[in-house]
Amino acid sequence: MVSSKEELFLLIRRDSWGGVSVRALARKYGVHRRLVREALCSAVPPLRRTPRRHSPRLGPFKKAIDQWLLDDLEAPPKQRHTVQRILARLQQELGAEFAYSTVWDYVHWRRQEIAETAGAAPVAGFVIRHNQPGMDAEVDFGEAWIDVADERTRCYLFAFQLAYSGKAVHRIKASCGQEAFLDGHVHAFRPGRHTRRPDKV
Repeated sequence: MVSSKEELFLLIRRDSWGGVSVRALARKYGVHRRLVREALCSAVPPLRRTPRRHSPRLGPFKKAIDQWLLDDLEAPPKQRHTVQRILARLQQELGAEFAYSTVWDYVHWRRQEIAETAGAAPVAGFVIRHNQPGMDAEVDFGEAWIDVADERTRCYLFAFQLAYSGKAVHRIKASCGQEAFLDGHVHAFRPGRHTRRPDKV
């Protein structure tokens, strides 16, 4: 069973390499063909927009809520308004009664908007990594257990991966000391030793 949409997109894209049709992929994963086409166009699923619910009754009180949220930007984290605290203030100070969900729906997106407008919120973004061929690689050791003469033995897996191509070299070593580290590099730089990373899309 696929646990996330990202994983589903990865599986669809991987299966498409073998020339499987859109219809067959949709049938295999039990999804609409439109979703399969989305996965083939982009490795990252599109963000799902949450519709905002409008509450006309809350309208006259939005200015007060906005001011409380704006004041929160200067307050210590433990003194900032929760939805429950806003509900209590609306009732005590303004004599207004609202359902928790009504206030939560408004505060949930409005708090972020106010913080972004004031420049106090981190803006979502990403940095594109540009790797030069043959210039960057990632190296690590991990634990591996193997059976030698019917005895379970702990070993170490040397993993070397080129950042540009995604090609990798793996070696099993008895230790993760400096000799194993250097020997792994010597092996990695021999011609014809790299294999392509299986999850490369």
